[in-house]
Amino acid sequence: MITTTATAEVALRAPLGTSLRGLEIAALTEAFPPRPTPTIWSATQSPRDAVLERLQRPPFARDRGRTYTSRMVGVRLILAWLETFPGDTWQQRWEASPAAAAYKGWADSLVAWGRANGRKPGLATLSGGLLVLTCADVIRPGLHWLIKNSSGNLRPEMATSRDPQGFARLEMSVPERELTTKTGSQALKVIAQILAAKGGFVEDITVGDLLQMVQVTSRHASSHVRLAYKWLLDQGQFPAEAPSTLNHIKSRAGQVGPAGLVDRYNLRCKPVRDLIVAYLTERQPALDYNSLKLLSHHLACLFWADIEHHHSSIENLRLPPAVSDAWKARIAVKTVRRRLPDGSFSEDTAPRRSAPSVKMSVRAFYLDVAQWALDEPERWGPWVAPSPVSEADCASKKTEQEQKARADQRTRERLPALPVLVRTAERRLKEAKARLNAVDAVPLGSTVTVLGETFILPRTSNRSDGRPGHVHEPNGNQRNIRSEERIAFIAWATIEILRHTGIRAEELLEIGHHSIISYKLPSTGEIIPLLQIAPSKTDKERLLLINPELADVLSAVITRVRQPDGTVPGIPVYDMHEKIWNDPRPVLYQWTVSGETRAISSNSVRKAINETLAASGLLGKDGKPLHIQPHDFRRMFITDAILNGLPPHIAQIIAGHDSLNTTMGYAAIYPVDAIEAHRSFIARRRKVRPAEEYRAVTPEEWDEFLGHFERRKLALGACGRAYGTDCAHEHACVRCPVLIVGPEEKPRLEVIRDNLSDRIAEAEREGWLGEVEQLSVSRDAADEKIEQIEAQQKRKDSPIFLGIPEIGHLTVSSADISRFSN
Repeated sequence: MITTTATAEVALRAPLGTSLRGLEIAALTEAFPPRPTPTIWSATQSPRDAVLERLQRPPFARDRGRTYTSRMVGVRLILAWLETFPGDTWQQRWEASPAAAAYKGWADSLVAWGRANGRKPGLATLSGGLLVLTCADVIRPGLHWLIKNSSGNLRPEMATSRDPQGFARLEMSVPERELTTKTGSQALKVIAQILAAKGGFVEDITVGDLLQMVQVTSRHASSHVRLAYKWLLDQGQFPAEAPSTLNHIKSRAGQVGPAGLVDRYNLRCKPVRDLIVAYLTERQPALDYNSLKLLSHHLACLFWADIEHHHSSIENLRLPPAVSDAWKARIAVKTVRRRLPDGSFSEDTAPRRSAPSVKMSVRAFYLDVAQWALDEPERWGPWVAPSPVSEADCASKKTEQEQKARADQRTRERLPALPVLVRTAERRLKEAKARLNAVDAVPLGSTVTVLGETFILPRTSNRSDGRPGHVHEPNGNQRNIRSEERIAFIAWATIEILRHTGIRAEELLEIGHHSIISYKLPSTGEIIPLLQIAPSKTDKERLLLINPELADVLSAVITRVRQPDGTVPGIPVYDMHEKIWNDPRPVLYQWTVSGETRAISSNSVRKAINETLAASGLLGKDGKPLHIQPHDFRRMFITDAILNGLPPHIAQIIAGHDSLNTTMGYAAIYPVDAIEAHRSFIARRRKVRPAEEYRAVTPEEWDEFLGHFERRKLALGACGRAYGTDCAHEHACVRCPVLIVGPEEKPRLEVIRDNLSDRIAEAEREGWLGEVEQLSVSRDAADEKIEQIEAQQKRKDSPIFLGIPEIGHLTVSSADISRFSN
């Protein structure tokens, strides 16, 4: 890292861009405006006597008990008080009163007025009276007012007096498990609040009403609004072009046009700003949105905003050599601001790894303008200028080599740690399931101890299944056992799928129920399961073979998300790169949050992996906790496959990488023509080899071949060394990685392990440190082989185990040998 003051002065200090967060909800509000709140309508124009007469009839006067009497006292007081304010309607008088703007303590002025007139109304009486007037649509408080003065009676009273048919129809269309939760009850309350503020019935609620509700509610309460929106959307109440969900609507930016992308950097020179916008507009059809956004950042922020910041007098693209050289020096490094332990900040400079890419974008900008000027000189001609970036400046070979070296080092450091991470993920999932099962097995209010931990269950639950969501530890800490089990499962499934397939992180989140297909081999007719990977980075799909371990994981994931009717629900998925919502699809990475089924985000996946890494205790060479990104599994998969003999061109097809010499397509994943081409290549190669290499095998040679496998049988199993090779491990069979063990060898291995443990204890007592080290290696090898046997048996006992075909006794004659060799 560069830390000198002189270098820090040349670091790029372009102005920060305006955040794009929230632009999507602004665009949607413009397309779907909320209903306006008028000051005149029928109910609010009624005179005082007519209002009171109406409130003395059903549905408001359902019974004439104490509650009704108290509410009517409050109604009369409020109406008398509102008559003291100017206005032709009750709504106009309400808005003129201080109560309309007083979210907290709205009744203070009303109480003071009542006392001045010889009355002493209580807050409960006034609140009940205002509730009746609101449900009768005499007064419509604003959304802010209703949220700050939330009443638990608003929803049932609104459902009874305003729109009983609408609420009943809505509740009939919503699954009971969603209605009976606390979030479901709050979602119904949101609908009642919209009716109270906007008037009308449930069927009159618009998309804009709920968008406005999202904007005025807190982050926590937004989940209630999202669920209410989902219910009404599922009823078919909203138009087809309405958003599929309001999830994260406040933070989403959506797709922004070239002008919006450039204007977030507040360029002062309008002609250059217009030029960059026009250039991006021309390039937009050939670029995906993420690339367009990155290009706008390069040109508007890292290039021209920095030029304006340091050379404000320049207003065209013709840059003096001194200016261009200074810019290239600044773009080569970046300022890194770090927080120190004492709370202060330090600024250092570090090399900017994206500098070649930025300079390449600027050079392409200048060259494109010059090329386009030949076809449209009146539009682009005035801006033609020599490029400040030469071809040599864009040389990225050294940068690519450095990136390759960093990636290789990262893979070499993480690949040996993968088995530990896998075991940790399995252990955490087993422990999380054990805790959850123990908590669910006891009644509410109980105390349960599992895995050495004690949990105190709450006495009540707001969940539809009646089970607790949170529990408490004896020290008072609160834990969400269900969330812990869910995160542990996501971590386990993610690690297993990524290490067995090597797919990209975005491809993982797009795996759907229909991605698992079957393929029939033309030669044998065997049906093999395949995993279809949707087009992502290269816009080409591919198929991957599903091995038994991967089948176990996919089966567990499908079982978890499958509905009682056996289907996987289709949900809308947000494309983080294109900033658009895809059509609903049955993706496997989904869960239910606050009553709404949504796709699992990439941040949640990374969080789950990081928690597993922290639990594993893995450390890097620098002594700090090891950090693994989802893309690291892809590098490890490809590296491990090639190291184990997979041809690189086959690994390239499996990984979905582009190549100049390979044309990929749907049929190119496991094509018959590729197999036939490989066989033809072998046939051509055999023709040019000496004929004696393909002579018939003699009976003596065949006996020697079979005898080799007879001599591989050992007390602990069978030796897996290649034919014609001697033992390279000095017959240390317990330690040998090529020793093949079966379930019948487990008791013998356990005896050997126990014996080794006794010998280690003896060596430790006698101080034979060298003997301890040697015996520990053998004991660890015995433990590993016992774990392999247990894993094989567990997989065999699973309901999806396909089994391994057994080959019966084979008798081979000399004639068979001759035919086989020919």
